[in-house]
Amino acid sequence: MFFERPESGEVAVLVHLDLASEEDREDPKEFEELALSAGADPVALVSGSRRGPSPKFFVGQGKVAEIAELVRTQSAELVLFNHALSPAQERNLEQELKCRVLDRTGLILDIFAQRARTYEGKLQVELAQLEHMSTRLVRGWTHLERQKGGIGLRGPGETQLETDRRLLRARIKSILRRLDKVRKQRDQGRRSRRRAEVPTLSLVGYTNAGKSTLFNRVTDAGVYVADQLFATLDPTLRRLELQDVGPAILVDTVGFIRHLPHKLVEAFRATLQETSEASLLLHVIDGDSDERPSNVDQVQKVLQEIGADTIPVLEVYNKIDLMPGVRPHIDRDEDGKPVRVWLSAHSGEGVDLLMKAITELVGTEVVHRWLKIEPQEGFFRSQLYAQGAVLNERADDKGHMELEIRLQKRDFLQLLSRAGIEPER
Repeated sequence: MFFERPESGEVAVLVHLDLASEEDREDPKEFEELALSAGADPVALVSGSRRGPSPKFFVGQGKVAEIAELVRTQSAELVLFNHALSPAQERNLEQELKCRVLDRTGLILDIFAQRARTYEGKLQVELAQLEHMSTRLVRGWTHLERQKGGIGLRGPGETQLETDRRLLRARIKSILRRLDKVRKQRDQGRRSRRRAEVPTLSLVGYTNAGKSTLFNRVTDAGVYVADQLFATLDPTLRRLELQDVGPAILVDTVGFIRHLPHKLVEAFRATLQETSEASLLLHVIDGDSDERPSNVDQVQKVLQEIGADTIPVLEVYNKIDLMPGVRPHIDRDEDGKPVRVWLSAHSGEGVDLLMKAITELVGTEVVHRWLKIEPQEGFFRSQLYAQGAVLNERADDKGHMELEIRLQKRDFLQLLSRAGIEPER
């Protein structure tokens, strides 16, 4: 760390205020789940209400005293606020409570730091942490003042705080350069898929909605799954075979959450680009959650922020195994197009309906017919078999071969072109 602050441990006191000035209030239950996901051991929840936050401590003097007493009696080493604190408020609280104080953004950043596994994920988390930290550097190193004169005391002409800021800016620039390289590599992969006309399906949804469980169920990928917030952080791509469509790419992405810190959205832009350029978004929704409508709204807000709000969406209502009386089914609009699938990723019920709905939405016109094959068209016949497009084969009265084929129209036209056969047939 660049600055001196109290050590943080796992025993934590949680603080949540209902502010009259807040239109969209945080959820204390979700905040407790966040704390547990970070590895904290919550021993108390301090709640209350105010018209607006106090400039000095965010909470009032009475609450500060109440929190301090709980910290002392519970031997707490960490106080977590379910709000965004200013650097000054954070510092004032730490001096008053004599323990580490972390706000909601810092807590989410810590969870991300624990879960990042890939090179890109670690870079993105570090970038978000450094940008968050850059506003929280404090003058804690006065013993390293380097603007004095005299023999042996001359330094580079800057305070330790200025040195910290300079080093931090240099590190941020270095990470941005590396992430830019990763972004270009991702762009290249996406361009290749577009040229090959391979559709990309991106799983999106509120954190802990069951995206990774569904991803594993469909692809046998073995992605880490846990009943906790932000179990998945690094994006995973897998090839998927769709009937009548062919290969597709399925992407598992990081879950969204209320008031996802803007710095995180910025840092993870390279990852979220997979979502913003997908052919179809599979919006996985926890059908059993009491917060279902507000969670759906939050996901739509983030999709709008990353420019993915115009992409076609198929809603996937998950966890019907926890919803008595609900059976797997597809809801359709007035044109007969699938708009919603009800399933259980845990038990596998309804996953076949999901595949059917995806095929209908991403598949274009399908050619299904009997086709007469001339003796000189052996290459064309072999290509149809290689595509897995032949359903049946028979000989007519004159001994000509006839094939029953089923494949995408664009693939059929490509095969005709390669074989030098006119499309009119």
